[in-house]
Amino acid sequence: MSKWNDTEETVLLAGLRNGDAATFELVLDNWSGGMIQVARSYVSTHESACEVVQETWIAVIRGIDKFEGRSSLQTWVYRVLVNTAKRRGLQEARSVPMSSLETDTGPTVDSALFRPEGEPYAGHWWSPPTPWPSPEQALLDDEVRAVIAAALEQLPARQRMVINLRDVLGYGSHEVREILEISAANERVLLHRARAFVRGRLEEYFASAENTHRRMNRKVP
Repeated sequence: MSKWNDTEETVLLAGLRNGDAATFELVLDNWSGGMIQVARSYVSTHESACEVVQETWIAVIRGIDKFEGRSSLQTWVYRVLVNTAKRRGLQEARSVPMSSLETDTGPTVDSALFRPEGEPYAGHWWSPPTPWPSPEQALLDDEVRAVIAAALEQLPARQRMVINLRDVLGYGSHEVREILEISAANERVLLHRARAFVRGRLEEYFASAENTHRRMNRKVP
């Protein structure tokens, strides 16, 4: 995701209002990929998400003169996107209930993994998690990327939107709250739960890979 400073955004806004094709192509190329990811959290297919993005850009161009600058241009565009995606989701009977935004205080990691009260070192791991490979070893690995992508797809829609906006697209907490119109507490809980779930899937993957590596080493004469 590309971010621009205030001066650059003023130039972008002027270009869009003047119908400059080059400016429109610039924002289209830079923002549409992330917009599809967010729209996908509301609708049933990738194709439908692409249509939502197309509808959003039409609405942006038609309504650009109404933009008052109370937020960044990009935040405003994403707000239009979310509203468009919500309408499409309702049409597909896949809208997410607002109750899913309420704070959930349940555990994010299985409590059975920790020593209970009364045990020595209560609250500590029974067995420490398998160490993760360094970013240089793992983050560029196709299998790890696939595990992360699969974990994101399994998340509830709201959690997936928040982690996509924060960790994939690089939005700040305040921007995410503005785009999704949620409270700071809800944003923190949704992000924490999403990160915990993804981390859990990665823990399982790395533990399995480590076990496979050990078995293979035992077979070597």
